[in-house]
Amino acid sequence: MTEPWHASLAGYFVALGVGLLIGVERERSKGAGRQRGAAGVRTFAIAALLGAVAGDIGLAVLIAVGAAAVIVMAAAGYATTRGQDPGVTSELALCLNYFLGVLAMSEPQLAGMLGVLLALLLVSRSWLHEFILHQLTARETLDAILLAAAALIVLPLLPNRAVDSYGVINPQLIWRLTVIVMLLNAFGYIAARTLGAGRGMILAGLFGGFVSSAATIAAMGHRAQQNPALQRSAIAGAVLSSVSTVVQLAIILAATYPPLLARMSFALLGMGLSAVLYGILYARRALRQKSTEHAPQGRAFQPRQAILFSITITLVLWLAAWLADQFGSWGAVGGITAGGFADAHSSAATAAALARQGGMTLPLAVIAIVAAVTANTVTKIIVAFVAGGFGFARKLAPGLLLILLALFAGAWIPA
Repeated sequence: MTEPWHASLAGYFVALGVGLLIGVERERSKGAGRQRGAAGVRTFAIAALLGAVAGDIGLAVLIAVGAAAVIVMAAAGYATTRGQDPGVTSELALCLNYFLGVLAMSEPQLAGMLGVLLALLLVSRSWLHEFILHQLTARETLDAILLAAAALIVLPLLPNRAVDSYGVINPQLIWRLTVIVMLLNAFGYIAARTLGAGRGMILAGLFGGFVSSAATIAAMGHRAQQNPALQRSAIAGAVLSSVSTVVQLAIILAATYPPLLARMSFALLGMGLSAVLYGILYARRALRQKSTEHAPQGRAFQPRQAILFSITITLVLWLAAWLADQFGSWGAVGGITAGGFADAHSSAATAAALARQGGMTLPLAVIAIVAAVTANTVTKIIVAFVAGGFGFARKLAPGLLLILLALFAGAWIPA
């Protein structure tokens, strides 16, 4: 039974909307007079509707003929403008615009999303050129290539199964966490480079928590020692790194053992709110100050830190599993707590993995995570004192203890 004619209206409206959206941007970019570009708002709207009609009819031959016609039209437009603009952005956008019209008849939401992304890419031309040619360094370009290689080459090659006798060490899962750590650390670096030292430090602290909150606190402490005017920004970034810790804990628990996440939902929510409130307190004070310090240029991320994070996960997982095998569940709790002094994320992943496998009860897993986060908080306070001095640690410690108190309170509330 064929669908009624009005069932296709959504696809046609999306196709027309995408064509107009992209066409308006191209109309503003094609110039004026005899030297203007060939394709503008009407051309893009018509091409999208042409694709929608071809997609609605559904004949592969007709879709191919329409695509060939658009390609010929784009080639003709390029031939007339290549003397002034040798680029092919408009021509490629016109071709993609046609295929988005075809896609809109079967997947209107996907076509609309891709159309908006294409428009954003086109309108960001000046910013992208400025960033790539004048702000992006050779070192940062190499880091981007390394990150892509880690995600697209190394990750698929690793086995997605446990390779140890205890069944807890999964190479692909461990490397996936490594890639996420590098990616989020790179976001923090970009924020510091783009927004400046003060604002950038706040966002860098937020993203740095995904790598290691303790390491982030150490970095913030060093910056506060070097430039006391940035102490408030450093404290805000250090506290907000705990927000990232909470987010990552939630992601890890959701991916590893969702019932444990549900059990700790109040505790994680309390931790996050406490960190946000204390961080905002110092961020507002910091943003009232003006600093002339420029954000440093260097590496977008530190592979050594990310790999060390993976090694920590591997060792803590294996140690906890061995202790559980030798001494029972409470031995695993001791191992997880000890691992918390180095990293709370890996300890939480260990507790969740053991709970999922039946090696630890749900209440005991909660106790293990609380103990690990407590141990990690002790590490953070010590690091703050060593890296930033007494003044830095004295202002940061109340925020960390407030976060810990919220964890204690929420852990005993049944979800």
